[in-house]
Amino acid sequence: MQKEAIGDLSIFNAQLKHSGRYTCTAQTVVDSASESATLTVRGPPGPPGGVVVRDIGDTSVQLSWSRGFDNHSPIARYIVEARTLLSSKWKQMRTNPVNIEGNAETAQVVNLIPWMDYEFRVLASNILGVGEPSLPSSKIRTKEAAPTVAPSGLSGGGGAPNELIINWTPTLRDYQNGDGFGYILSFRKKGTQGWLTARVPHAESLHYVYRNESIGPYTPFEVKIKAYNRKGEGPESLTAIVYSAEEEPKVAPFRVMAKAVLSSEMDVSWEPVEQGDMTGVLLGYEIRYWKDGDKEEAADRVRTAGLVTSAHVTGLNPNTKYHVSVRAYNRAGTGPPSPSTNVTTTKPPPKRPPGNISWTFSGSTVSIKWDPVVAKADESAVTGYKMLYRQDSHSAPTLYLASKSRIDIPVPEDFTHAFVQIRVTGPGGDGIPAEVHILRNSGTSMMVEDSVTRPVPHAVVITTNSLVMVALIRYLEL
Repeated sequence: MQKEAIGDLSIFNAQLKHSGRYTCTAQTVVDSASESATLTVRGPPGPPGGVVVRDIGDTSVQLSWSRGFDNHSPIARYIVEARTLLSSKWKQMRTNPVNIEGNAETAQVVNLIPWMDYEFRVLASNILGVGEPSLPSSKIRTKEAAPTVAPSGLSGGGGAPNELIINWTPTLRDYQNGDGFGYILSFRKKGTQGWLTARVPHAESLHYVYRNESIGPYTPFEVKIKAYNRKGEGPESLTAIVYSAEEEPKVAPFRVMAKAVLSSEMDVSWEPVEQGDMTGVLLGYEIRYWKDGDKEEAADRVRTAGLVTSAHVTGLNPNTKYHVSVRAYNRAGTGPPSPSTNVTTTKPPPKRPPGNISWTFSGSTVSIKWDPVVAKADESAVTGYKMLYRQDSHSAPTLYLASKSRIDIPVPEDFTHAFVQIRVTGPGGDGIPAEVHILRNSGTSMMVEDSVTRPVPHAVVITTNSLVMVALIRYLEL
């Protein structure tokens, strides 16, 4: 309360508790005078009381309550809320009548879930808003009813020979509607008339296995499912097609070819098996490769996925003969091998980097030369050299390819220094680089201490003499 002026009384943030009769008395030394006034503070209704649940059915109950304080504004309508054991959140419920008038003290709650635990509460509203809710009712459980929803996620497949595996998604507690819940499966071989049935107890069940010697591999079956409890059976699902267990592929790929790539890699290709020859779904191919002299049981394996008919194999030993075969595979296993083919990886590149690197300047050209690298008997032949030229750590590098042990490079007039890496290349791959620091006032080799191979962004490749210029807009590694 705050006194604004003589004869005034103001109440800020008035609340219902401020309602009442206020008396103002004027007092002098000889007399006094008083005047009184009644203050009424209006607000949303107070909470209803005594919520009682009766006439409990499977999808409806009858609620009754006692009227709470209207707080000096007539109650316009009531709202019914409920919560279940599955959620602590209160939700507004559908009622009969749909709109519960302010003079009502009972209503039917409809569209409830059978065999579900509920608590209810009631809220009153008027033109000033919705009031506080009543205390929750006692917990009740609606009566049981037969299931009303078919199980979902019907699928299957896989398993052992002569098996039909059927899978589905277990039904949630909300849709079980009663105790003694389970599933009824109906299935038949596609194209036949009679249905076989199986009862699977327990709500948490999620698959069924039917075994019969007459079931052929990868045979299509029509399958339906419905739920049951002790009150009855629910509706059937739509029919799904489920295949019996697959059989391992019986046909092998053919025309297998293997080609050595560098000294530790090879490319393998083959002609595929036909899907019509499969009693199952082709998942891919398995490449097996083993060294000459080893047994196939010790072979390394690489698997492809899908219908691709080639694979790149890495991690091989240089200058080694390998046997290679290819097999198709599906969920049942791996099929027979193709006839094996042989491939010998190339020798490794020379281990020695180019040496005795020197350079001379002539106008706007620098000529760089080095001692040729001669491959040893156990190394692959040298077919050329790769040289990476980099003006500084911030400039874009340029890759040059040379067929001989010298190269001429154009340089700007203000050239002072550059970093160069030179390495051999050939059928076995690239060799170890030699890195030097070129200075204009020096023509002798200056080996750079840190010659660690590093990725090079956005390199431009330039070849000498008869080779062509190639732009490599990617990362190259010398």
